Amino acid sequence: MSKREYFLRYSLIIKRLQKSRATFEEINNYLVTESDVIDFDLSISKRTFQRDLNEIRDIFNVDIQYDTSNKVYSINQIDKSEVTDRMLEAFEIFNALNVSADLSHFVLLERRKPQGVHHFHGLLHCIKNSLIIKFSYHKYEDDIVVKREVEPYALKEFKGRWYLIAKDIHDEFMKTYGLDRILELDITKKKFERSNNFDAQQLFNSYFGIINSPEGKVEEIILSFDSFQGKYVKSFPLHSSQQIILDNDDETQIKLSLHITYDFIMELLSYGERVKVISPITLRDSLLERYSAASRQYS
Repeated sequence: MSKREYFLRYSLIIKRLQKSRATFEEINNYLVTESDVIDFDLSISKRTFQRDLNEIRDIFNVDIQYDTSNKVYSINQIDKSEVTDRMLEAFEIFNALNVSADLSHFVLLERRKPQGVHHFHGLLHCIKNSLIIKFSYHKYEDDIVVKREVEPYALKEFKGRWYLIAKDIHDEFMKTYGLDRILELDITKKKFERSNNFDAQQLFNSYFGIINSPEGKVEEIILSFDSFQGKYVKSFPLHSSQQIILDNDDETQIKLSLHITYDFIMELLSYGERVKVISPITLRDSLLERYSAASRQYS
């Protein structure tokens, strides 16, 4: 059996147990059913299944537990992480794309260059081991290349691009760097003392996108979408703080608690006439000013 088939089986076992707990027989029946779809024989013996559980724990960091009284397997709730879901999603897409030799007529991929992901493994190594890094960085706003020496803390994804969150050694400010603009990465052997108070999730908890600033305050934002756009906003929330406060045939109103940043304003502008800012007034005025400036471009 190829490595690809092993990984496919592991992902299907996790997928089945994410739905509900199951006996070995139920899991194996699920694998048999999926075998018919993908034209692989994924059925397993109980002995092989036990080995699979160890591999799943090592590769996906998912601990599948056995309830002896009910004779069922289940995934510990704390193991159902977003990282695991994304890994499984990536593998499922990869496997689907490898089913046929020519998918160009029915799977349309974006034509784009890699966005700095070749740095990903090295940066992750430095983050986990608290190693200082140096690199050249292309600043788009000034169109210049500058030298940076930083303490790397985390990696963040936003709209298909990856960003490094790091503390600049010279001014000690926490900054965000696009991986696609990092040049000549140099991994040093110098270690830094990681702050125990740093929480990457908390750092961006009240922000949309990758711009965060200690200035300003969290504001309550109320937006009104037409019923059509409202369906998309409900299925794919703008932010974790999103609450539905009105939903009918005419409109969907949501409430958010956020710092108002450039990234957030650009997101609202992308909805055009399908969104209206109810509050705060300052945000309404900011959008109106930008709409007016855009209109003047065509005058």
